[in-house]
Amino acid sequence: MTKAMDRRALLLGAATAGVTSWAGRAWAAAFSSDRIAVSVRGTERDVLLIPGLASGPGIWNGVLTALPGYRFHLVHVRGFAGLPPQANGSGAVVRPVADEIARYIGAVGLRRPAVVGHSMGGTLAMLLGLKELASRVMVVDMLPAGAAMVGGTASGLGFLADQLSGYLTGTAAGRRYLAQMVSQAPGAQGSDPDVIANALRDLANIDLGPRLPGMAAPLEVVYAVGSDPQQAAAITSRFRAAYADKKGVLLKAIGPSGHMVMGDQPARFNAALKDFLRGV
Repeated sequence: MTKAMDRRALLLGAATAGVTSWAGRAWAAAFSSDRIAVSVRGTERDVLLIPGLASGPGIWNGVLTALPGYRFHLVHVRGFAGLPPQANGSGAVVRPVADEIARYIGAVGLRRPAVVGHSMGGTLAMLLGLKELASRVMVVDMLPAGAAMVGGTASGLGFLADQLSGYLTGTAAGRRYLAQMVSQAPGAQGSDPDVIANALRDLANIDLGPRLPGMAAPLEVVYAVGSDPQQAAAITSRFRAAYADKKGVLLKAIGPSGHMVMGDQPARFNAALKDFLRGV
């Protein structure tokens, strides 16, 4: 057997096994970061999957099995879900992580992949779209202003976020609260309280709404609604208003669901994601 045939056999075996591809292993060896780790699953069209606050790539497991035919780049933010914090252990988290994901895209030679982000990952996905690095962006249950997710505005909650971060990381009661949150949140076990607190502070000070009209990539927003019709209508109104300035934005409500839409409504979420990726 020739070397070329050996290589083709290796690639075929990796693809049919459904595990990290030969190319993915080569990329992983070529890229290292003290803010993120990236694993690659599958072959063909490139898609970045970014989890939310305190979550790891495991939240996308249902997507990997339900949507073959894509090469998924699974981002894991250091300090979340078992990874040591390294550079994320102090200071800003969100924008430096966005810069590292952008560096990954360039380092491994991706050409404007589709980007999907849940919660804080949605903010990261929008930041990548604004850097003109994404062919299309899907945001899952996140508003352009992080503070708006808890009923405030970026300018109104910025100071409060700084105080909250200090409380969560600088007091025994705050650290106990964070530890309890980590132990109870799906996929958050092993997350570092300091990284969570700093990321929360960052999100409370970020409002991407005014910049969205400048995003050239198509944007789709999937958001969770509960079973109460009045509450669902209020959430829909809130999301429509927040994304109104982005031309051509597509909004899809999925419910009844909590914040982890891909876990609460996997069939409906995977169908929405499949439709979104048809243009990739």
